[in-house]
Amino acid sequence: MESSWGKVLLYLTLITNLTLQGVRGWTGEIHGRVVCDVCADSSVGPEDHVLEGAEVAVLCITKTGEVLNYQAFTDSKGIYRVAETMPASDRWDACLARPISSFHEYCTRLGDSNSGVKFSYNHPSGYSHTVRPFVYRPTNVPTYCI
Repeated sequence: MESSWGKVLLYLTLITNLTLQGVRGWTGEIHGRVVCDVCADSSVGPEDHVLEGAEVAVLCITKTGEVLNYQAFTDSKGIYRVAETMPASDRWDACLARPISSFHEYCTRLGDSNSGVKFSYNHPSGYSHTVRPFVYRPTNVPTYCI
């Protein structure tokens, strides 16, 4: 029991010292979706679906010029997400999100104009940036689409 209270006291002391020194934390998030355009018709239809397990890379440059590279995979809803907490003076300035690969059995061809999305990140702490969806298409379009 004493060790638990000691850890709590140490944590509170650390937070207090950081606050008194003027260190302000900043948290940012980038997220987006990866989908399969089954009929390769560039429109959303009932045959289209999200891609679970697709890989996306996010590269960000901070206000201090540091380059940070993130790797994310989509969840069961086709959503990938990267987040970071850092000093406000080092926060993200600009980022590039790009699809890396789809592990779906037939939807593996990256759609046109999906090489990546560059954007400035000028959100305050606690806010997020949504990247437009990345689209994969099947190598062979199913016959029911034609």
